[in-house]
Amino acid sequence: MAIRKNKISVIGAGNVGATAAHLCALKELGDVVLVDIAEGIPQGKGLDMYESTPIERVSVNITGTNSYDATKDSDVVIITAGIPRKPGMSRDDLLKTNAGIVKSVSEQVAKFSPHAILIIVSNPLDAMCHVAKSATGFPKERVMGMAGVLDTARYRSFLAMEIGCAPDDIQALLLGGHGDTMVPLPSYTTVQGIPVTHFISTDRLAQIVDRAKNGGIEIVNFLKTGSAYYAPAAAAVEMAEAIIKDQKKIRPVCAFLEGEFGYKGIYLGVPVILGAKGVEKVIEIDLSAQEKELLNKSYQAVKGLVEVLG
Repeated sequence: MAIRKNKISVIGAGNVGATAAHLCALKELGDVVLVDIAEGIPQGKGLDMYESTPIERVSVNITGTNSYDATKDSDVVIITAGIPRKPGMSRDDLLKTNAGIVKSVSEQVAKFSPHAILIIVSNPLDAMCHVAKSATGFPKERVMGMAGVLDTARYRSFLAMEIGCAPDDIQALLLGGHGDTMVPLPSYTTVQGIPVTHFISTDRLAQIVDRAKNGGIEIVNFLKTGSAYYAPAAAAVEMAEAIIKDQKKIRPVCAFLEGEFGYKGIYLGVPVILGAKGVEKVIEIDLSAQEKELLNKSYQAVKGLVEVLG
C-alpha cells in the first residue's frame, strides 16, 4: 500500500507564491500544488520547478494549475494571492481589493481541503486572516498569518549587520500587527543569551527597530515595481515545515486571540507554539507599560481595518 505524502498547496503563482512552492519542494515537505488564475503561469513555473528536482535530488511532485481540483485534501495551504504593494502605497490601500480575492480563494480551499491549515501571506495581513477565517469557518488554530516570522527575521538581520555576528545567533521577539505598528521587544532580544544592549546602545537600537518596522517598504522602494518575496516566502515555509513535521516551534505568528494579552476576537502577532494542529498555544509574556501601550496602538490599527471590512 502506497504511503500518502503530505500535500502543500500555494495559492498565487507570483514571486512570493512561486518562491514558497520551490522552497517547499527543496525541503521535501510533500507534493506541491501551485494555483493561479493566470493561464500558463502556474503550469510553466510548476514544470520548471519539477525539472529541477533531479538536480536537487528531491522526490516530490509539483503541479501547476488554474483549478482547485488538484489541491484536494491539502494538509497546508499558503495563500499569497492578491495585488502587491507599489511605491507610495500602504498595506491598508490594498484592503478592499485583496479582501475580495482572499475571500474567494478561502472558499475554494474550504471546499476542497476542509481539514487544511491555512497560512495567510496576503496583505494587509492581519485583516486578511479575519477574511479567511470567516470565509472558511475553520477553527482559530487552523487559520494564521505569516507576519511575525518575517518581521523578526528582518529585525534579526539588521541586528546581525550592526553587531557583526551570525544572524541565527540572535533570538528576538515582536508583537502586534504587520507593518509600522509592529512592536519589536528589545527586552526579549538576546545574542546567544547575552542581552542585545550589551552590543548596541539604546539610541542605535531604536533606529534598528524603526528600520525593522519599515523593512517591507524599504524593499518596495528599491524594487519600484514589486515587493519583497524571498524572505516572506521563507517565513511562510518555515511555518509550514513546523506544522507538517509537528516541530512545536515557538514563533511570533498572527493568531486569533480570545482574551490573551487582554484582547478578544482579533488577529494579532503573538508568540505561539506551532505544531501539527496549527497554533497549538498562545504564549503570554510580561510587557512593560510602554510595550503594552505600543501593543494597544497596534491593536487599534488592526481593529480599524477589520471594522472597515465589516
